[in-house]
Amino acid sequence: MDKTLPDVARAVAGITDGMTVMIGGFGGAGSPIELIHALIDRYRATGHPTGLTVINNNAGNGHVGLAALIEAGMVAKLICSFPRSADPVVFTEMYLAGKIALELVPQGTLAERIRAGGAGIPAFYTPTSFGTDLAKGKPVEVFEGRSYVQERWLKADVALVKAELADPHGNLTYRAAARNFGPLMCMAAAETIVQARRIVPPGGIDPEHVITPGIFVQKVVEVPNPAQEEDLNLAKATYPLEV
Repeated sequence: MDKTLPDVARAVAGITDGMTVMIGGFGGAGSPIELIHALIDRYRATGHPTGLTVINNNAGNGHVGLAALIEAGMVAKLICSFPRSADPVVFTEMYLAGKIALELVPQGTLAERIRAGGAGIPAFYTPTSFGTDLAKGKPVEVFEGRSYVQERWLKADVALVKAELADPHGNLTYRAAARNFGPLMCMAAAETIVQARRIVPPGGIDPEHVITPGIFVQKVVEVPNPAQEEDLNLAKATYPLEV
């Protein structure tokens, strides 16, 4: 039952070429920077993984975290809601050069597609995107006189998630807005890898405060002082670090 690992490198060691990876975060809030950077380190050491499909709310900012993952050439496709965010220079350049594919999904639809994946619901209908380019090729049905577009679930091989507290069984709490997509992604992935600010003993989290039950988590690693994307970008940091 003990799901803890000693370091982030070991936590991401099982991610392989071509996998679909959900990455938590709403901008920098809840972004698992250390897990992402550990994955980049593995790629630089071994040449793997490549050809990843990444599901995230946005396309990364600056040259750290998700943006650094894209810049390393590890991502073949991005499924997101906001490819144009604060500083999306990396994604923009890669996309215009034809080096990465994009599937644009409205934010509420993205969240519901992930939730559906975790709940075992293959498809659902939403009025969002009806009559736009995003609905092209998708089935449409009329309910009570209104047109709805069919959207399919989103599932992943792996989810990378940032939590505030975890116990060895994988029960999780989140800090404020850092909660965002994390609980949904934990449910929709075959394997969930979590970095937590603090790992407490079993029973150290009030059961009434548990947001993600440990049944949805496979690996947990403690990262006591996690980096914040916005702070790194203000410092004009890049990853890998320039020397």
